[in-house]
Order: sequence, then C-alpha cells, then structure tokens
Amino acid sequence: MKPLISILIPAYNAEKRLAETLRSAIAQTWDRKEIIVVDDGSDDRTFSLARSFESKTVRVFTQDHQGAAAARNRAFAESSGDYIQWLDADDLLKSDKIALQVQALGNSSNRRILLSGEWARFLHRPIVAKFDPSDLWCDLRGVEWLMRKMEQNVFMQTATWLVSRELTEAAGPWDSRLLSDDDGEYFCRVLMASEGVHFVSGSRVYYRQLRSESLGYIGRSNVKRDAMWLSMKLHIGYLRSMDDGPRARAACVAYLQNCVALFYPERPDLIALAQELAGELGGMLETPRLPRKYRWVSGLLGSRIAWQMQRDLSGIKWRLFGEWDRFLNDFSAPVHDHASAAINSRNVNMDRTRSNRIPMRSSH
Repeated sequence: MKPLISILIPAYNAEKRLAETLRSAIAQTWDRKEIIVVDDGSDDRTFSLARSFESKTVRVFTQDHQGAAAARNRAFAESSGDYIQWLDADDLLKSDKIALQVQALGNSSNRRILLSGEWARFLHRPIVAKFDPSDLWCDLRGVEWLMRKMEQNVFMQTATWLVSRELTEAAGPWDSRLLSDDDGEYFCRVLMASEGVHFVSGSRVYYRQLRSESLGYIGRSNVKRDAMWLSMKLHIGYLRSMDDGPRARAACVAYLQNCVALFYPERPDLIALAQELAGELGGMLETPRLPRKYRWVSGLLGSRIAWQMQRDLSGIKWRLFGEWDRFLNDFSAPVHDHASAAINSRNVNMDRTRSNRIPMRSSH
C-alpha cells in the first residue's frame, strides 16, 4: 500500500497567509495524504479560516496558546501518517514536492533515511524565489551534515524534510522551551537518529521570510536570545556526541562566532558564556564588527547606539522592500497567478526522479 503522508501545520495568528499554505498542501500530487492544522490559541480568524478547509483530508484542532513547538507536538499526536511533512503556516510546497521524495524511496524499506530537498526564500511572490544550492544539497551522513551546517552557517528550511514516523518517534518531541531555533535543534535530533540524508533534486519548498513576523526572528527579545543560547549549547553537545575531533571542535567555534552577534552588545552575560565555551573547544571568539558605514556612529555615540541604528535601519529597509514586493504581487495577481505558476506545476522530470532513487550515494 502507498504510504500515508501527514502534512502538519502549526498556526498562530496566520489568517493572512494560511489559505495559500493550505492550498499548496491540498494540491500535492501525492494523493494519499492527511493535513492537520493546529491553531495555537490565535486571536484572529486563523481557526475559522482553517475550519473552512475541513474535509476528509483536512482536520483542524485548537488549543490554548503554548507556542509553535507545542502545536507541532499536538499535530503529530493527532496524525497517523507513515511519513511526516512539517509545514509552517505561511510557507508553500511545490505540488510534486512530496511525490518526488516518496518516489525517490523506490522499494527501500529503510525508514531511517531522512529525505531533504530544495528551498528558496520569498516575501510575496514565489515566482521570483531563487534556488541557490549549498553544500547541504547532497546525500550526507548525519554527522557530516551537521558539521557543514555549523562550519558554514547554512541550514535546511523546516519544510524541506520528509521524515518517517519511526524516525520522528526516535527523535522525540519538539522542545517547547525554544522560542527561537526550535527547528534547528529538533532536526539535530532527527539527524542523530537517522542513517543519513538523501537529497531529492526538484523537490521544492518556498520559505516566506517576513523578518519581524517570523518565529525565528530574534530582534531585541531577551527571551528569544536566551532560547537561542540554549539551542546553541544543544547543537554543540549533539555534534560532539557524534564526533569530538579537531574539525568538529573548530566547527563548533565557527558556529559560536556566527551566532554571537545576536547577543552583541546588549547581552554581555551570553557573550561571556560563548567565549568561555569557545575556550573549552580550543578557540577564541572575535568581537563582532559593525559594517564600515556605522563605525563613525560608534565613535560618536557609542557601540550600543550604533548597533541599534544598524538593526533599526536594516529593519526599515526590509519593510520597504517587503511593501514594494507586496505591491508588485497585488498589481500582477489579476493578470497572472504567480503562486499557481510557481507552486502548482504538475510537471515531473521522471529521469531526474529515477536518478534520485535510494540506495543513497554518500559522498563520504
């Protein structure tokens, strides 16, 4: 029998974009699927909008507001699929995303293989998303995947993965303490429980990167900074449990260096802890440097104000770009449905699908 795929969607105050996300889930060409939405105590129309999509395929639940991790755990508890497709409430799946990944399994019965795919960022127009490969876009052992992530400051977006139920249960629940980077920490545990990653070309996800509206956006939130520090420590512990050699330790130091700017200069306590951990790993962190055009502000008004100005102006620039992108999307929508063109294409390159079949071709 064909495997049942559970598409699990946590939703909080997502009424603006949830319908588009649900349509991309419903449009999946893999027909044996269930879609489960958990409304995490929204105070807008998220729940009623989700209910309007209910059918034999789509089920909707609600709970008091507990955070995205708790909503994901509830969704998994309500599911019965052989494979799990995690999907945030504002992201989109190409219509053959799941079909390509399931077909790549071929006749393999190994439920410990973790499937990944391609992803790209967008704001309002998925048709302009650019799929730029990283060194994670290939078949890898779990330890090598995590090493590259931490060395190079790269990652895979949450919805790229297709995870067997066996592997999901082995990894354990999402950590509800993590109000930021909960997905990064969670998939470390999935990787540790897996027998490797199989990358499926053409299996595409569209990641809507809305900055301040994003769960992963930390900004000036000290609660999220504390959660990020916890996630960082867990990342390092996971990698060292698999490999504690010189390269792994150097990767951990590089990871700390890439992330420490999130704490600078407002959280000297976390910076000191990061520096201490880097020392234990045989390295040393450099003080984050302001872009050249803001350094005069630091000399005139101090580093704290200079960093705040840099972040505030970056946020303003991002919002202006977002409004322009929204205008272009609204202006062009009556003429051409970008989402339908980009997401719901049913063309499948069968030659490429056959070349993606397991057994996996590990590069290490």
